[in-house]
Amino acid sequence: MAGGKETPRQKMIGMMYLVLTALLALNVSKQILDAFVAIESNIQKGTITQLDRGNTAVSDLNQALTECTKDESGLAKGAKIKRFLEIINKVDNETGKIIHEIDDLKLLILDKVGEDITPFKGDLQSEEAKDAIVWKEWSKNEPLRPAKLNLMAVQSKDNFDVPQFQLIGSEAENIPANSEGMKFWNNFKKYRNTLVDLTGTYKEGNSQFKVKSKDIVEFKDFADLEKKISKMLKSNKINKEDVEPLIGIYQELTKEEMAEHEGHTGKVHWLGRTFAHAPLVGALASLSSLQNEIMSARAKAVLMLKGKISTGQYSFNKILGMAYPETAVLSPGEEFQVSVFMAAFDSDKQPLVKPGQGTVSETKDGMAILKMRAAGGGEMKISGQVGIADKMGTIKWMPYETKVQVATKGGSLEMPEFNLLYRGYGNKIIPSASGFVSTDISAPGCSKTPITFNGRKGYAISPGKGVTSVNITLTGKDAKGKSVNIGTYQYKVKSMPKPSVNVTTISKGGGRVTVALEGSVLVTTYTYKSIQVGEDYSGSGNVIPASALAKIRPGKKVGIMVTVVSSLTGETYQVPGYLTVTQ
Repeated sequence: MAGGKETPRQKMIGMMYLVLTALLALNVSKQILDAFVAIESNIQKGTITQLDRGNTAVSDLNQALTECTKDESGLAKGAKIKRFLEIINKVDNETGKIIHEIDDLKLLILDKVGEDITPFKGDLQSEEAKDAIVWKEWSKNEPLRPAKLNLMAVQSKDNFDVPQFQLIGSEAENIPANSEGMKFWNNFKKYRNTLVDLTGTYKEGNSQFKVKSKDIVEFKDFADLEKKISKMLKSNKINKEDVEPLIGIYQELTKEEMAEHEGHTGKVHWLGRTFAHAPLVGALASLSSLQNEIMSARAKAVLMLKGKISTGQYSFNKILGMAYPETAVLSPGEEFQVSVFMAAFDSDKQPLVKPGQGTVSETKDGMAILKMRAAGGGEMKISGQVGIADKMGTIKWMPYETKVQVATKGGSLEMPEFNLLYRGYGNKIIPSASGFVSTDISAPGCSKTPITFNGRKGYAISPGKGVTSVNITLTGKDAKGKSVNIGTYQYKVKSMPKPSVNVTTISKGGGRVTVALEGSVLVTTYTYKSIQVGEDYSGSGNVIPASALAKIRPGKKVGIMVTVVSSLTGETYQVPGYLTVTQ
């Protein structure tokens, strides 16, 4: 659009369009930027919940260790607890490293956009804290606790370029192996395998169990992934009781590495699908989500190891009701699930739930699954009570509460070349909409042909004869295949501008005559069929010979008619003009 062969006028038009496109994108993204901030904040809270969930189990083991008696059975139990605490310590060392690496990536992109990442040292309840981004930095003293960020203070929430460039480079389809994102991706997979290996490798009685994980990067669906993990695990010397929990840990940290992605002809890496053209706060929320998944997997690993130890009626001294939804952003009318569980639970006693919303569909592994539907746009509060019975049958009830953001579905239409439709031309339109798997458009009175423009899928819309305006309807299809009408947009239709002679003089010795398309940002070429000079000369092409001007005195004007064919429409034009003859 601003190539070296373009005229200054074309460059100016191109720049104006680029600014307009950016403003349109900004208007769309502003509707969800605050939602990203709220989502990231909730994810941070959820991550701490997962941290506490695992830490509670570790505290229970340490407490059980202090309570071990000095007789033979007590000493044996104490030795067993120490063995599993050593494994947990190794798990936590690896977890702290990957949590720290993600925090470094967050601070990297914040720093590169020019944000102030100086850790805030004052009172977080003060007015000054509202303007600080880093409320609490990562610490070696608490390596599992991610840095606490205040994204509301970020000034460049909608920066789309820096997160992509810093993490994956300039192209989503071709991510350099030495990019920060790819380095992290390899470490993330290595952490997943290490976590599974550490958790599944231990000695119990006379049995020695050992797990060596492998990368699974390609699978058809969730069920296929589970089968492949199960096959991989069972090829090891593994405790059969550990298969299901280890599958859950592996699944928690597994992404579909390469997959089809709208707007791309080939498969795109998960990093590209996640961080390409993502706003700054969206990229940060995605990184925080990874930390949440890591802490959830770590909690599962710790709880699995803790389950090897008998710690009595209750393995905790506090009961905390917890709940989290399967997704943090929903669309109106969308069905979703909420998991409700205790911070720590007795595997022999499943929790009971009194939901304030939704219905209980399943209860297992210490948590109840609720099904419900999202309300209208905005924040949706989910609450109720969860309880568990002690060995005497007395139920202790505790409240739970969580929130989800229900995002209103919306979309936009890009016109990569101009802001109206030309009759007889395949006008390029690129539909897009947030919250949908795919999009489509309908344009009554026009022909519609699928195209790919700059790597993005769209349509060439050609209005028919007599059409003066077109109403284009944008629809989206959600993950469940439901089609939703997003909106209708009206466009004016006009005839393609006619070319005009763009030279005003010709020398007595003859020369070449050219035409151009004025009043449009379209770039076209013409095939010159013939040229008529006055009433005495007619020839092919666009060259006027000296002989055709022999009777014309210098300073006089001569009328011409050039016949051309447009490369855009294939239409033939007869272009009149006048040339002043020079010496």
